[in-house]
Amino acid sequence: MSRLEVWAPFAQSLEARISGRTVPFAKTSEGWWRLAEAISPGTGYALSVNGKDPVPDPRSMRQPKGIDGPSQILDHSPFAWDDAHFQPRPLSSAMIYELHVGTFSQQGTFDGVIPYLDHLLDLGITHVEIMPINGFSGTRGWGYDGVNLFAPHEAYGGPDGFKRLVSACHAKGLAVILDVVYNHLGPAGNYLDWFGPYFTDHYQSPWGRAVNLDGAESHEVRRFFCDNAAMWLRDYHVDGLRIDAVHAFFDLSAIHFLEDLRQTADQIQAETGRHKILIAESDLNDPRTVRPTAAGGHGMDAQWSDDFHHALHAVLTGEKGGYYSDFGRISDIARALTRVFVYDNRFSAFRRRYHGRPVHGLSGHRFLGYLQNHDQVGNRALGERLSHLISPGRLKTGAAIMLLSPFVPMLFQGEEWAASTPFQYFTNHPDADLGEAVKKGRCKEFAAFGWDPDQIPDPQASDTFARCVLNWAEKEKSSHAEILEWYRQLIALRKNLPDAADGRMGRVQAAADDAAGWLVMTRGALTVACNLSGQTQLVPLSGADRMEIRLCPEKDPQITAAGIELPGDCVAVLYQNPAMEEST
Repeated sequence: MSRLEVWAPFAQSLEARISGRTVPFAKTSEGWWRLAEAISPGTGYALSVNGKDPVPDPRSMRQPKGIDGPSQILDHSPFAWDDAHFQPRPLSSAMIYELHVGTFSQQGTFDGVIPYLDHLLDLGITHVEIMPINGFSGTRGWGYDGVNLFAPHEAYGGPDGFKRLVSACHAKGLAVILDVVYNHLGPAGNYLDWFGPYFTDHYQSPWGRAVNLDGAESHEVRRFFCDNAAMWLRDYHVDGLRIDAVHAFFDLSAIHFLEDLRQTADQIQAETGRHKILIAESDLNDPRTVRPTAAGGHGMDAQWSDDFHHALHAVLTGEKGGYYSDFGRISDIARALTRVFVYDNRFSAFRRRYHGRPVHGLSGHRFLGYLQNHDQVGNRALGERLSHLISPGRLKTGAAIMLLSPFVPMLFQGEEWAASTPFQYFTNHPDADLGEAVKKGRCKEFAAFGWDPDQIPDPQASDTFARCVLNWAEKEKSSHAEILEWYRQLIALRKNLPDAADGRMGRVQAAADDAAGWLVMTRGALTVACNLSGQTQLVPLSGADRMEIRLCPEKDPQITAAGIELPGDCVAVLYQNPAMEEST
């Protein structure tokens, strides 16, 4: 049995509608209200503030009839967990895989993911990062416009479905990271401001009203989101959270909201004896995000590194639109490999200001490196994957740089076999006007990249979603199988070569020639030599004749004391052979 408690500091009255009855709440203290009678699990209810139409509980743990329907009391205790002995691998040895539940399988559900976990294990994945699963408008979407933050999306399988997926992952040794969005809520089904000052007009967010993190009553707003984080980490046994767009947290408090989240995760870690990971998405290029709180930082375990992605993407594709205008030189890749941020208090022409802060004394394992992710694929006009834009040779070269970089690698679903399916932006808003507004907003956003608005798929169309569902049958066919094997080999090298997983940035050396089109990265005994020009050339590499080739698409490339000769758009992974060193 549960006794409902609701924070509604400015409400004059609060009532619950339960099975046709109206039951009043009693006001307690500090803006909280409590229902006198207990409600049994499975009971549906809705809340009426000041006599208005009933709406879902802000902390509803289940919404069986969607975001506007009645809430339902949920008891977590009946689920039989069997993962007591599971411990996630540390980030220092992690291989992360980002997936979207709705498009990962034909079923589009939590249960639909489970049969493919063996594929992830065979690939070498250690952590599965799942895009948002909170309740959102309609049945299909990315999840970033969630409104029922405590309720797993019903179309995916609801609370028990998500528990089954987490349990299955743990049974196979896979950790689960859940993507959460605390910087805004979606436009449909958002009733939070009926209950209290969850939002503020002091700041402007690009996605909706900014969350009130530092204004009056913000302590309860922060508690709301911290309690949400605690629920996923404790009740659903999630091993970590990826926190969306932390640069959109507008917080001038002495103790930043991210520090509150760190404290929450640490408390759950102490309770469960299982490490809880926090990963931030940030475009601030500020290393304070991942510095420990004791050292004046915000305490995140790691953050996404967009500069590394942008540097790679701009070189591999030649694109210069939007934020890619700040990139495009091979030396940018070298800078990212050695300094993490390309823009670390340097002038950004795209932003028309200085941007970023230098990284000092931090491991590369504090940063995630990726060639593709849901943003960088899905926020293209047509949702093209990198494999749709460049040659297989350039794709293999980019994968080698990413997977053998000093950063924690992250793959996006289907990347490992160069999936033919795109990943486009899709929605399913029942409100047609909202759907049209979303479509127009996307067209306006893409103007900065020079993309033709007439070519942009309608997010509301069902076939936009359908064409994004992975085609698993293709992964063992011809060119797809070739890329899959390349990824498997690179991941195996990262796991088996000690220097490949070394996060010490001081041991990374990178040289590049923008005019000639080559890049060489060295990390201890490991060397990655890349020819990104369109023609065969000698990539300078001192002592190359004392190295052995561990992986190269080209059979038997010529090696001399001066370097390695590679065809255009080719990469070679070399390793210093101690026996060869001793014989010279």
